Amino acid sequence: MYKFNPSFRWPLLAQPDREVVTLTLPQEDSDSNIEQLKEQPTSTVAQLPNSCEIDVNNNVTKTSSEQQLEYLLSNLMKYGVLIASAVVLVGGILYLIHHGAEPAGYHFFQAVPLELRSPVGVVNAVLSGSDAYGGLRLRAIIQLGLFLLIATPVVRVFISLLAFLLQREFIYVIVTLLVLSSLIYSLVGAYY
Repeated sequence: MYKFNPSFRWPLLAQPDREVVTLTLPQEDSDSNIEQLKEQPTSTVAQLPNSCEIDVNNNVTKTSSEQQLEYLLSNLMKYGVLIASAVVLVGGILYLIHHGAEPAGYHFFQAVPLELRSPVGVVNAVLSGSDAYGGLRLRAIIQLGLFLLIATPVVRVFISLLAFLLQREFIYVIVTLLVLSSLIYSLVGAYY
């Protein structure tokens, strides 16, 4: 296809024998528009049509409602994950305290009890006063932590949907509805 020509030589870009001279020219018209532009106050922030602002350095700044929404969503994710992790940790520690010395029986497969297969069953098992059936209540605490961990991003998407509805950003509403319906289908589809 292409052949390499080894005899081709690049010309030197910098010529050491040349000298650069700079000249300053006097200003011809003293009534130019440059002085008028220098005297006018410049605005450092320009308003964009979608309620965002852009400053002189082309950095987009957010309105206070957008900043509050971001703060709310970031705190929801942060504290949701921390609370879910704490619930799983407490449930795991309690389970090990009560049942850690028991030998593990790997000879027979034991499925998850029916009570722990739905969110309502998990909450009922956590709120029950007895710890019958081999630590069902303690396993329900761990399962509750996992449900909280799964519910955290679903709640975040739902709050985003409400915020986009209030801001009348209908393109984002449609995208968020698609994401929320996909999440709900994946959660509910496991039961049916």
